[in-house]
Amino acid sequence: MSTVWGIHAGRNGEVDKVFLSKNTPLVAIGWDKIGDLSFIAKDREAYKQKVAECYPDIKSGAIPGSAGMLYRFVCEMNTSDYIIYPSKIDKQVHIGQVIGEYAYQPNISSAYPNTRAVKWLKCIPRTVFTQGALYEIGAAQSFFQVKNYADEFIAALNNNILIQDDNEDITVTVVAENIEEQTATFIRKRLSQELKGFPFEQFIAHLLNVIGYKTRISPQGSDGGIDIIAHKDALGIEPPIIKVQVKSNDGNISPDKVQALYGNVESGEYGLFITLSNFTAKAIAFAKSKSNLRLIDGDELIVLILANYEALDSKYKAMLPLKNVYIPTSIEE
Repeated sequence: MSTVWGIHAGRNGEVDKVFLSKNTPLVAIGWDKIGDLSFIAKDREAYKQKVAECYPDIKSGAIPGSAGMLYRFVCEMNTSDYIIYPSKIDKQVHIGQVIGEYAYQPNISSAYPNTRAVKWLKCIPRTVFTQGALYEIGAAQSFFQVKNYADEFIAALNNNILIQDDNEDITVTVVAENIEEQTATFIRKRLSQELKGFPFEQFIAHLLNVIGYKTRISPQGSDGGIDIIAHKDALGIEPPIIKVQVKSNDGNISPDKVQALYGNVESGEYGLFITLSNFTAKAIAFAKSKSNLRLIDGDELIVLILANYEALDSKYKAMLPLKNVYIPTSIEE
């Protein structure tokens, strides 16, 4: 069975004319510093080594993904495979078939010298595809395999196009959920990597400030089980007084830790436990039995961050670079 691949012509469609040339249409990828990829052993490890060698400043975590993309383009893509190209220039989805083996052609484009000859079979407006299909071919990688919606593109190639009303397109909700999930994962990962221990406590105190609370952070290493004292009045003597425990670790919070916080909560005070991870079922049950105890897990924390993002200090915005975008949602919502 033929594989369906997706490809982009650069961030801004730099090689769109090369892709859609009437004389010698082809698809191409960059990584020009490596040179002719055909000289690399047909082995993923060899590709990783070559990427690391030619791009010494690349982050180690990015090497497998970059090398894998190059390996697939040269070694896994076959003639007769299908290729999907969503053009940023004409806003059309071009569907073609690979008709040539890998070729190194720096004379065509010095920045995108690694090529494959293709035959474009059909040009189809984006509007006929489901939002999920469009989302998949809008992947961040420049070259990738189309998996989830491959059948939809092949059906469109065979004139089996079903134009759906947005009210009936169930993939709209899927796209929105995927974007939200990826954003939440990004925030959780950045906080986990950049704000361990005391810096995370400082961030939570700042978030509480943004929400409208005055805060006092306990001295580092000697908090006695209370990381932050939060209150509404300037002096911190008027109720309600909120005693906050903060955990940045990845493990689930057990009931004994929640109970330890509550043991420091006096009459008329409130306890607040905030974690980047989750709480065990027993910890949640214990909190539900106490009217003056509140738990905030990683998911709810991220909702709070997003709701108050614009008011965060610039140093935290720099650590969590986000921008406002509009995403599709179900009409019924």
